[in-house]
Amino acid sequence: MRRRFPVGSPLQLLLFCASFALAAYAGVRLLADDWFGVALWIVGTAVLHDLVLLPLYSVADRAVVRGLGAAGHREWALYVRVPAALSGLLLLVWFPLISGMTARRYRSATGLSPDGFLTRWLLITAVLFGASAVLLALRLRRATKRRPPAAH
Repeated sequence: MRRRFPVGSPLQLLLFCASFALAAYAGVRLLADDWFGVALWIVGTAVLHDLVLLPLYSVADRAVVRGLGAAGHREWALYVRVPAALSGLLLLVWFPLISGMTARRYRSATGLSPDGFLTRWLLITAVLFGASAVLLALRLRRATKRRPPAAH
């Protein structure tokens, strides 16, 4: 019996090749000017993540799980993890502007004021945690409505 190599449709193959070509082009452009700086940045971020950030958010997550577990609600940790992860991702992406480290460069490149990034990030974080709290409250309300009344 002859086995076929699963390659998908011609359109999938074309998109796959195009994405590799685009990634190769971006890599060549990125590494053309300062390949050592880019390599140093990639290695530095990997080391920073693995040696500093991962232990920090692992300890924070364990504290949340233990705190909620002590109250008998260990499954509620997801309602803290998701908004914290999204907020952390936004902080990671926008940190130079949130911290004000690149305010002058941002203003000269865009002509816009860099003020307000910290405020917006804090507001987005508050909305994420607020929405998560509302979802948890709705889940708890739904769970109490389904539970039959206790017989005496």
